Amino acid sequence: MALSVDSVRDALVKVLHPETGKDIVSMGMVQGLSVEGGKVSFTLKLTKANDPFAASIKKTATKVIQQKFGEEVAVDVMVVADVAPKVSPLKQKASISKVKNIIAIASGKGGVGKSTIAANLAVSVAKTGARVGLIDADIFGPSIPKMFNMEHSQPEIVKEDGLELIIPVENYGVKLLSIGFFVDPDNALVWRGPMATSALKQLIHQGAWGEIEYLFVDLPPGTSDIHLTLVQEVPVTGAVIISTPQDVALADAVKGISMFTSPSINVPVLGLVENMAWFTPEELPNNKYYIFGKEGCKRLAERMKIPLLGQIPLVQSIREGGDYGEPAAIHSSVTAQAFDELAKNLMERVEWRNRELPPTQIVNIKHK
Repeated sequence: MALSVDSVRDALVKVLHPETGKDIVSMGMVQGLSVEGGKVSFTLKLTKANDPFAASIKKTATKVIQQKFGEEVAVDVMVVADVAPKVSPLKQKASISKVKNIIAIASGKGGVGKSTIAANLAVSVAKTGARVGLIDADIFGPSIPKMFNMEHSQPEIVKEDGLELIIPVENYGVKLLSIGFFVDPDNALVWRGPMATSALKQLIHQGAWGEIEYLFVDLPPGTSDIHLTLVQEVPVTGAVIISTPQDVALADAVKGISMFTSPSINVPVLGLVENMAWFTPEELPNNKYYIFGKEGCKRLAERMKIPLLGQIPLVQSIREGGDYGEPAAIHSSVTAQAFDELAKNLMERVEWRNRELPPTQIVNIKHK
């Protein structure tokens, strides 16, 4: 029989998949079949990843062709697994898809007031009338429940079409979810990396966020599995980097900026926030003492060509607000005005980002 596409296809009908008992042609596994001279080429498309029968099917197909058309026929078989990744029912149904902007709040170094900024920024944005959510992704040191006076709250878990969804708690106009709502605050959380990332995925995808405009994610200090999990699970609109003016903190802030802007992550950095920019005593409101250095973040922002979104002073009322569960931004004060200005600048920056830059894609990090 002459060597042709049709005759080769007829021969391959005799090759059966050991698991299904069906021939590989009717299963649609033979793709791109071509015959050029004495060479037969086709792609063997697997029906599932890591098919244990792939090698034996390839070997049998080659043998069948050469038995029918002669040993001198060259057979080139490329094996591929074109299998769509499984998407969990919760992720398909996830209300996270209704969130317009996801903003990562990050810092290269701990102790720079990242969670304080995240809490007050969320409140100030909510004061504008925007619908706001906040995820406490600092899995090992959740502080958002305390800052919102919600330490003893427990989110309601409801079943919807057989799926469990977590209803965020709400205070000061901000929807909240934190691992702190589900663990004893007096006990240390001793979890390996996979457990922590799994917890974050639940907060993201099982949270009944609904239609909100800004979802802030308070990340742990540094760069970790939590950061990678976030960008792999959702398209992050942009990141805000928090730092104090001192050189040690700024050096770590640069690492945070470089992580988000690296080619493999490619999340826009919306800007820097300089926390503890100066110390102002309550009794001397016009005095400024630059305890951690002066305008370090401003200089870094100029050097990195990113905006400085705001400078937040070191004042006693901000610390007290965090401890007492009343963010400083809820009050009418000079301190609250600083957070309101920060919120205004951030919202303008997000609007610019969405207008001028392409949408962020979910990161697919490939391990070589």
